[in-house]
Amino acid sequence: MNRPCAEACLCAKNMSIAESILEQIRKAFPKAEVSLVANPSPSKQNSLRVAAVDLLEIAWWLRNDAEPAFDYLSNVTGVDWPDKIIKEKIQTKALREGEEGKTETTVEEKIPGFLEVVYHFYSVSLRKGPFILRVRTGDRRDQVVVPSLAGIWRSAELQEREVYDLYGVIFKGHQDLRRLLMWEEFEDFPMRKDYVEPDDYEYEPTPHGKVLEKSQRTQNL
Repeated sequence: MNRPCAEACLCAKNMSIAESILEQIRKAFPKAEVSLVANPSPSKQNSLRVAAVDLLEIAWWLRNDAEPAFDYLSNVTGVDWPDKIIKEKIQTKALREGEEGKTETTVEEKIPGFLEVVYHFYSVSLRKGPFILRVRTGDRRDQVVVPSLAGIWRSAELQEREVYDLYGVIFKGHQDLRRLLMWEEFEDFPMRKDYVEPDDYEYEPTPHGKVLEKSQRTQNL
């Protein structure tokens, strides 16, 4: 094996599955919004983030045309990223006469939050994976819609319902999008980081354990 071939093989060996798929996506969809999300942990399971508008087309390609073809969607989960305040201290020189040194001011910047859906894919036939794909919503309140992948991978059907139930992500195109773990009358989304448990559990259909104890204490006040 000559030196250029050896270097190419070494580069391909060290390339993560996400980096390899990223190159393929950029060739197949040059206008798609896709980026690499590096994982600093020892596992180095890097992932790709795609725009919601490109998700359905890329997902179909991953299932049918990519190399390897990802024939199994093992996991769909949600992540809540609340609004974040970043504080930065800025030093400025004194401007008025008679003042010396510098003054320090604190500037705050609000970073809007969003919800994120994370997918884990495998190629069962080629025994490769996981390949991790991410998609973000526009925010945590009004722009919470992403395309459903249940029409491409049947395993997404119940898992998307779970993410909808616990995080509030709306999967457009899902044929039966309703709560899976909580009852239909339940309000809010219990896996969001700003969720606050109510003091009154009267709406709980079958209170038991700690929920029953807390409900009884509330009623006896």
